[in-house]
Amino acid sequence: MYSKSLISCVVALALAGCQPNSTPQGNTGQEQISATATQQQDVRAQIEEYTRQFLALQPALATMLDIPQEMVGGAYHHRLPDYSAQGMREVQQQMTEALASLQQVDTQQLDDATRQHVEIVKVILAYFSGDPDFSAGYIDTWAGHLPYIINQISGPLIDIPKLMQVQQPVTNAEQAEAYLQRLAALEQMTFQVTEKFQQDLSQGIRLPAKLIPGTLNYFDRFLGVAPAEHALVTSFAERLEKVEALADNRQALVDQATDIVKSKIYPAYAQARQVVADSAEQAPNDDGIWTQPGGAGFYQHALTYLGDTKMSAEAVHQTGLDEVARISQEMDTILKANGYEQGTVGERMVALAQEPEFLFADSDEGRQALLDSLNVEIDAIMEIAPSLFATIPSQSVEVRRIPEVSEKGEAGGFYTPPSMDGSRPGIYWINLRDMSAVPSFGLKTLTYHEAVPGHHFQIALNMAQPDIGLMRQNAPFNAFVEGWALYSELVAKEMGLYQDDPFGDLGRLQAELYRAVRLVVDTGLHAKKWTREQAIDYFHTATGTSMTDVVAEVERYMAWPGQALGYKLGMLKLVELRKMAKEALGEQFDIKAFHDLILLPGARPMSIVEQDVKNWIAENQQ
Repeated sequence: MYSKSLISCVVALALAGCQPNSTPQGNTGQEQISATATQQQDVRAQIEEYTRQFLALQPALATMLDIPQEMVGGAYHHRLPDYSAQGMREVQQQMTEALASLQQVDTQQLDDATRQHVEIVKVILAYFSGDPDFSAGYIDTWAGHLPYIINQISGPLIDIPKLMQVQQPVTNAEQAEAYLQRLAALEQMTFQVTEKFQQDLSQGIRLPAKLIPGTLNYFDRFLGVAPAEHALVTSFAERLEKVEALADNRQALVDQATDIVKSKIYPAYAQARQVVADSAEQAPNDDGIWTQPGGAGFYQHALTYLGDTKMSAEAVHQTGLDEVARISQEMDTILKANGYEQGTVGERMVALAQEPEFLFADSDEGRQALLDSLNVEIDAIMEIAPSLFATIPSQSVEVRRIPEVSEKGEAGGFYTPPSMDGSRPGIYWINLRDMSAVPSFGLKTLTYHEAVPGHHFQIALNMAQPDIGLMRQNAPFNAFVEGWALYSELVAKEMGLYQDDPFGDLGRLQAELYRAVRLVVDTGLHAKKWTREQAIDYFHTATGTSMTDVVAEVERYMAWPGQALGYKLGMLKLVELRKMAKEALGEQFDIKAFHDLILLPGARPMSIVEQDVKNWIAENQQ
């Protein structure tokens, strides 16, 4: 499909005599240096070529990042990824071949930066190659290999409409036409997803029975409004209102979108819904990935790439139990100091969350007041961020409510990145489906995690480092990304943002406890054969989190095996490395420099982060 594959390029480099031992004996030292420099440039160029090839298969990711067309091989806003079985195989084959080619490079002849660059990209390629022994599911550009292409929380049928509503540009006639073309292409993509779901069924990989009601609920909400009132139409119309040049054609374009939704999208989604409903007869009643053919191996793959750990599932489970005990003790101390003495920590947190002083009204006005309060928190932390951060992202961040059509199955909050050029902000999404589930004492912490100094600092700064290459600018290293966001909650405390706010600090500890419980529940479901009900009961009892959120969380872990592990495992490693650096450097330790060291090279495997910290310590001890 492509004029030149990465494997042929790198093999050609080797055959052309780029290895050091091919240098003639008569060459001078300067010539050898030039040869080495050329080899490094060539290796980086081949990674860039591979990146272009990868993005050509990922037009939705290109839209999310608003990448220049020349880096993708031409226009892309009108296209969608191929989610058929063949499309998945093509992505995996491309990744596998690229990985094999980079493994042939003699990294000993490269400088330190290029050597690290190659090692990081190799892990990214292995991540997107997925589990070769598990052909079900699909390759997601954020979460890697996911086992169920249709589920209640993610997948192309949820993610692509969301992308089109929020991140697809419509600023001129060409982009408006591209939107309509992509909207029409959504029909064929839905057929591809449905066929892949059916093929997975034929191989014995079946969506767990307890995830089917939530999945059908998503379809019902998607299909439950008149076509003209669907967000795929109304969001398009809202963007057209801002394009003066299209004033005369605006209604005609909206009518086209409405007709596409009515005649193409709704029938395709209705068919997909029926296929999911029909699968209920064969759906497994067990809840973890272990019940699927090849599931145990798939979970080990998830431990390796999403947990970024060599620990066994049993060891991760015990780490979670230990952390739950430690954090619960800290919470108990604060609760008793503030007059909450009776019952377990979880029971007392349930009671606290019901106190009227911590609740916003369950109304449009209450939801807006909550959103306004989050913007106040963001402004507050940005004022004092320079005290702990030398580098502040230039991109802005906005707070928005998760769309009602998908909020029931979504997490409590999440972040979507800005465009590469910063023209579109990062977005901190918060779930307001149940106002009793978002007491004010927990909102500061969620904001520090999802926005600043959490995901927005890390991801925006990552994207602002062009010297690391586009693949790494958007690298989905789960333990690094989520570990940093959880570490940021601790940093916010150290910045004084919980000073004289014991209930806010309780919210922080509850959020950390939440992530420790994830270690227990995720391994419980997928390795220790817990049921959904066991997981829900443990989660709610341990944390006191609202049952609405607990159910959504546990079902999320069922659909995304291993993803929940990255938060606490990544945070624990960052805290460990900071402690090591502080002890080694003493008064020479600079927290701003440490944060630059972690963030500016971009997301990467935690083993490489650890080596970077050790090198930094050695340099500063000289």
